[in-house]
Amino acid sequence: MFSIAYHPIYKHPLPEGHRFPMLKYELLPQQLLHEGTATEKMFFEPEIADLSNIFAVHSKEYVNHLLDLTLDARAARKIGFPLSAELVERELRIAQGTIQGVQNAIQDGVAFNIAGGTHHAYTNHGEAFCLLNDQAIGAQFLLNNTLAKKILIVDLDVHQGNGTAEIFQNNNAVFTFSMHGKSNYPFKKETSNLDIALPDSTSDDKYLKILNDTLPKLIETQKPDFVFYLSGVDILDTDKLGKLSCTIQGCKKRDEIVFELCEKYQIPVQCSMGGGYSPQIKTIIEGHSNTYRVAKDIFH
Repeated sequence: MFSIAYHPIYKHPLPEGHRFPMLKYELLPQQLLHEGTATEKMFFEPEIADLSNIFAVHSKEYVNHLLDLTLDARAARKIGFPLSAELVERELRIAQGTIQGVQNAIQDGVAFNIAGGTHHAYTNHGEAFCLLNDQAIGAQFLLNNTLAKKILIVDLDVHQGNGTAEIFQNNNAVFTFSMHGKSNYPFKKETSNLDIALPDSTSDDKYLKILNDTLPKLIETQKPDFVFYLSGVDILDTDKLGKLSCTIQGCKKRDEIVFELCEKYQIPVQCSMGGGYSPQIKTIIEGHSNTYRVAKDIFH
């Protein structure tokens, strides 16, 4: 049985124009419970993260500006959400959900955060709806507590994990792998340990072949003892912000590749949801639900 981090504040209401992307945080738990993929006892409500774990990744100056709501206007605009105490609390709880998740994954094999995947958050600033980098925080927590020696971050969101790449650019204990749309945001990419930039309209066959050719070799060469998986469903051909052409079935097969490798090599994996911006909410929910269904089949 795996665990799932979820808190009601994940569906924090935002001004008109921002509400649709947040709807999935309310509907996804309902769908997983309705179909029996998850049970109530699998969910836990994360507390607010201890600031020492946040400061291990993000600069104190930046975090204190978030906490005091004193971020300057330009920095706030880069984030894209109106800054509020509730939004900052939401990010701190998401971070703790991933911190708790990594500990649960060591025990259970896999753990989930309904939110997270905030890979555009840098050491000293946020952008693109990301304030704090939950998987980077979780990775540093593992290292600081000697729970892992080598970490592989597998970022398969359609957008490059630019913040994650910057945070770990000088840390040999973390290998960052990002496979993303070449012409998607961010237009100025950072340098991950391995970046694979895909051309527009990349379909299932090409996407899955590249992943199959790459990820097993990475695991064999890097020998990670923990994996973070960012499973954005914005690689779908229906996505408004993505430019790839993967189907629901292809996206599900992607999840199978990642989880089957983690299970084969007995590597614990923490999974955060990342992006998904298809026009119909049912498409987003189906894509994300498949990730949980696959994990249930493989790990249990």
